[in-house]
Amino acid sequence: MTGSVVIVGLGPGNEAMVTPEVRAALAEATDVVGYIPYVARVADRPGLTLHPSDNRVELDRSRHALEMAAEGRRVVVVSSGDPGVFAMASAVFEALEAGPEAWRALEIRVLPGITAMLAAAAAAGAPLGHDFCAINLSDNLKPWALIEKRLRLAAQADFAMAFYNPRSASRPEGFARTLTVLRDACADARPVLFARNVTRPDQVLRIVPLTEATPEMADMRTMVIVGNSATRVIETPRGPILYTPRSA
Repeated sequence: MTGSVVIVGLGPGNEAMVTPEVRAALAEATDVVGYIPYVARVADRPGLTLHPSDNRVELDRSRHALEMAAEGRRVVVVSSGDPGVFAMASAVFEALEAGPEAWRALEIRVLPGITAMLAAAAAAGAPLGHDFCAINLSDNLKPWALIEKRLRLAAQADFAMAFYNPRSASRPEGFARTLTVLRDACADARPVLFARNVTRPDQVLRIVPLTEATPEMADMRTMVIVGNSATRVIETPRGPILYTPRSA
């Protein structure tokens, strides 16, 4: 087959963080597929067709991309951040595994991007400087009981934790439950970073003790990073620096 699928990450928001490799793939694409706000970040041009679609249709979007590639088109599937972190790469491979055998002959590549987790950590200092984990707090694709189990085990193992999709209008209670679990499991005042619209002009960083964190501090544009028991805050004239020692 002559077509291809390239699955890319557009980074956390600042266009300077889109990698040269991803820019080159977009320049060669005949079609771009993705969630509406991510496709909107791709400049239209002659010879390029944009295919924006709603959230929660990842498998339909993936099948569409594979179908177009099977017709010989050069398709780019866009995600924010990195496509392999709670994003479209897994969905494309899920569709590939369940789809026609002929799709497996397609050229399929995944190009990494800068995740919101790493961008938020860098903006604040180095809170992920030692062992850490990332947890998606959305219960759209997994039950809350599994989320709670992973939260408790991560806290017991003393990982720093990065939380994606902490709190939405349709499920405002999830992050409140998360904070309750963490306070019970951690039993301390370790620092929590709320990084909203990271890398964008209206970026806001806020660091508070776990004991003072509230659900209203997070929304779907917020990356939340919870330190481990050794994570520290250095006060400076330019603002606080959050970091986890490498020996933690």
